[in-house]
Amino acid sequence: MPTKDKKNQCFHEYFAEWMELYKEGGVRPVTYQKYQMTLQRLSELAPTLTVSELDRRSYQKLINEYAKTHERKTTMDFHHQLKGAILDALYEGLLEMDPTRKVIIKGKLPNAKKTKFLSQHELTALLAQLKLSKALNWDWLILLVAKTGMRFAEALALTPSDFDFAEQKIRINKTWNYKSVDGGFAETKNTSSRRTLQVDKLLNSQFKKLVKGLPEDKPIFVKGRVFNSTINSRLKTLCKAADVPVISIHSLRHSHASVLLFAGVSTASIAKRLGHSSVTTTQETYLHIIKELENKDTHKIMKHLSDLHKIAPED
Repeated sequence: MPTKDKKNQCFHEYFAEWMELYKEGGVRPVTYQKYQMTLQRLSELAPTLTVSELDRRSYQKLINEYAKTHERKTTMDFHHQLKGAILDALYEGLLEMDPTRKVIIKGKLPNAKKTKFLSQHELTALLAQLKLSKALNWDWLILLVAKTGMRFAEALALTPSDFDFAEQKIRINKTWNYKSVDGGFAETKNTSSRRTLQVDKLLNSQFKKLVKGLPEDKPIFVKGRVFNSTINSRLKTLCKAADVPVISIHSLRHSHASVLLFAGVSTASIAKRLGHSSVTTTQETYLHIIKELENKDTHKIMKHLSDLHKIAPED
């Protein structure tokens, strides 16, 4: 398409072509789905906006409209995806200036935050409510996530061959695409997510019995279409029975991390166990817990230093 025609092309059409060219097959399917959602909202909010009409004013209006129905963080994600295409349009000479420069990211007030994690006492109470049958059920998956911190999609993808019972370890090297109708194995979230987790002796022996005789390459928990709402519904029932805050399966992963943090485990070790791409991710995710622990450490430091020197000054 000639440059002149591309300048007059609707921006959502340009974005669709840019997605297909640069993102399809180059990012994980779940990430590409987010680009598709961005495209849908873009076509709804700016159906006639052309590439040539993109300037700071029109772009700010677009972002403002999106922000009316989304929180600031989600608006920021929307902006970042659009900006990738816009910068390429700038590089191609379709724009004379960057319309995203100094954009103001707004957003509606966030909803009341749900509990992100349980304390060790609450987690213990929750696990006491599990109905652990002789065959694998959702309660076994809940126990596994609570004790390993693995992601829901990682747990769903586990096969008998992923267990090393001799070494008491579980290999995480894939996920299960439960958001797709067809399901199937998929790549891990990032390269750091491919990891090996050490498990305790009891959990190891329990799963050794549970997976015995099952097909080595078939997921042990998947028996058809899986919805995270199903597992979250079961968790809700268990939480109410245990009289603890209701959490989601992802919050169970946070609970695992918080228990380790309060136990004094280093953020580096926790980052590796969770499959975070960097320690910074772990620190940002659990900043509130780390600050609480730092306050406790400060009290300990001051007490220790005070005990070092208690001699009263001479008159």
